[in-house]
Amino acid sequence: MNIQFEQVKGLSIQELFGPKEQEVAKLSFHSKRVETGTIFFSMKGENADGHQFIEDAIQLGASVIVGSDVHQLSRLSERYLTCTFIVVPDVRKAMANLAKHFYRNADEKIKTIGVTGTNGKTTVTAYVRSLLTLLGLRTGSIGTTGIWSSSEKIPYKKSTPTTPESIDLHQIFHDLDVLKDQAAVMEATSIGIDQKRLEGIQFDVAILTNFSEEHLEYHHTIERYKACKLKLFDQARAAVINIDDEEMGRELAGSFTGPSLTYSIQQNRDADIQADHIQITENGASFDLRILGKTYFAHVPVYGTYNVANVLTAIAAALHLNYSVEEIVNVLPQLESPVGRFQVIQTPMNQKVILDYAHTPVALTRLVEEVKKLNYNRLIVMIAGIGIRDFNKMPKMAAAIEGQADAVIVTVDHPGYHDPQVIVDQVMKGFTQPHENHIYTSLTRAEGVLRSLSIAEPNDIILLTSGCINEAQMVKGKEIPHSDEEIIRAYYHSTPHLN
Repeated sequence: MNIQFEQVKGLSIQELFGPKEQEVAKLSFHSKRVETGTIFFSMKGENADGHQFIEDAIQLGASVIVGSDVHQLSRLSERYLTCTFIVVPDVRKAMANLAKHFYRNADEKIKTIGVTGTNGKTTVTAYVRSLLTLLGLRTGSIGTTGIWSSSEKIPYKKSTPTTPESIDLHQIFHDLDVLKDQAAVMEATSIGIDQKRLEGIQFDVAILTNFSEEHLEYHHTIERYKACKLKLFDQARAAVINIDDEEMGRELAGSFTGPSLTYSIQQNRDADIQADHIQITENGASFDLRILGKTYFAHVPVYGTYNVANVLTAIAAALHLNYSVEEIVNVLPQLESPVGRFQVIQTPMNQKVILDYAHTPVALTRLVEEVKKLNYNRLIVMIAGIGIRDFNKMPKMAAAIEGQADAVIVTVDHPGYHDPQVIVDQVMKGFTQPHENHIYTSLTRAEGVLRSLSIAEPNDIILLTSGCINEAQMVKGKEIPHSDEEIIRAYYHSTPHLN
């Protein structure tokens, strides 16, 4: 693709050295992934400054360098006369706008829905993808569970666990458009928003699920965390807002100036969409769906009152995209849930193993409340400290589960570069009685799953929580393959008394 750089919208060029246009074949912010005809973005990260890898990138074939150090780029331009060097104030913002241009504005060819909030993003994204596809709008999704078209999971090496970097994001939009999908719904994390990964995208709908403390290891203050989430709605034509959320929902409902729909499961009569008389059974949830003064009976194959709230967000998104309530209610019984969200596995011992990767105190509390509505003998819960997250949150997970289960297993998710024992010790600080004999510890998630299964008896519920839904554990910068489901299958297959 030939790019005339001065014509790229939003590039904010401060200085340009060398040719003003180039034939571009690829975009990259990793110098080792550069090929002939690549634009290399020399970003400053937590551990390294991309400017120190510019010459490595040029040797591998980079023809365009985008950076913020005018002196370095000016000096290099005198040595590499055929290369273009572009100085910008914000490399991440420039990368997003060049990616949008390179992939021919693919985000504008499809409907885009962004989902933000502390809890529920993954579930809402799956519900929106499923509902819109059932309604005839073929919709892909982007988020924690991977990259999905309307029909299947797409093999994709993700640049981040949840919200991809802008280069990858715009390629995904392009790929979905090529596959004839007509919409994409994505998880929009506060970090992704802050790092300009969504720069330049005008969302057709933005959704707020809820707001509570999270990611303070990155944002440092709750105010900065909230401000990042609010930015998504500056890029949205329409909004879906949880008016039950006192921390952010009601504020946003009063400040958003475009078309908006609010929803409630707490009988908030100011809400546009409400779920009343919610009944949770082994077959899912039934409720009265009240929309703008009219009532409809609805049934969805989902579990948990909080998941009914998540369904309401998908309904509101479909309404914003001009589907009728009648069309929506007709297909709700076919709604599909995401992998790892209240996923129930029956065992040969008449147990239920429930996978739900709740990883905040609020989400854990809500989850346990719903699990306790089911029939069981004992409740065994595994919680985890996540090494790549806020250490201050870890004791709160223990405090949230204390006194709520017959047995608790404390383990580790994604230890990163931390000692797993340090992570376990940090979680244990949240228990008032950490030495109780029903509290167990393990230093890997695999060991934690096996311990949870080994102490279970017939008719028990084994609830496996926390954040491992990426089919891997992050250990010292490497992705170590991991699957709770595979461990569960192997355990019951190999247990002698079950064969």
